[in-house]
Amino acid sequence: MSWDRNQMAARAAKELQDGFYVNLGIGIPTLVANHIPEGVEVTLQSENGMLGIGPFPYEGEIDADLINAGKQTISELDSSSYFGSAESFAMIRGGHIDLTVLGAMEVAQNGDIANWMIPGKMIKGMGGAMDLVAGVKKIIVVMDHCARDGSPKFIPECSLPLTGINVVDMIITDMCVFHRVDHDGPFKLIELAPGVSAQDVASNTTGHFLLAE
Repeated sequence: MSWDRNQMAARAAKELQDGFYVNLGIGIPTLVANHIPEGVEVTLQSENGMLGIGPFPYEGEIDADLINAGKQTISELDSSSYFGSAESFAMIRGGHIDLTVLGAMEVAQNGDIANWMIPGKMIKGMGGAMDLVAGVKKIIVVMDHCARDGSPKFIPECSLPLTGINVVDMIITDMCVFHRVDHDGPFKLIELAPGVSAQDVASNTTGHFLLAE
C-alpha cells in the first residue's frame, strides 16, 4: 500500500501556512489546491499572470480563458488580480513567494532537481521552474518514488539536465517523506506511507538519507 496522487498532494498541503503566497507546478502539485487545510488561508500565484487562484471549476462554470500555467481551467476569487508575466516573474525572482510545490524526474541527495527536460524528447520549454527554484523560499517536490521502469528517482546525482542546484527542502513520494532542515545537511526520512517500511524505502532509493530520530 502507498499514497495515491491525491494523498501525496494532501500531504504537501499540510506544509502550507496561513498567509503564505504559494506557486503550484504542473501535474500532481496542482491537486494541492484541493487539499488546503481548514482554517489556513493561502494565496495561489501562477506564472502566467494570476494572483489568487480559486478551485477547479464545476462543469458548466468553465471559462476557457481562465487557466493556470499548466493550461488547466481554474476559477477566480473576489480577490484575484491579473498582470503580465514580467510582474509575475518579478514576484518569483524577488523572493515574494513563500513556497512552491513542483514535480520532478530526478532529485539528487544534495538537493539538485531535474524536472524540465529529457534529452532527445520534444519539449515545450523550461517554463518557470528555474526561476521558482532560485527565487522561492521553500521548495517541495512531489513525485513518484520510482520511474516507470522501476528505477529510483531520489538518487546520488542527477543524470538529466538540472533545473536547480541544492534547492530542494522536502520530497514527498508515494512511499514516504524526506526533509532536511537546511541546505548543508542530509535528507531525513520523516514519514512513511501506510503499509510502507523503512526497508521498502531503502530498497527503492539510491540517494543517501538518514532515519529521523
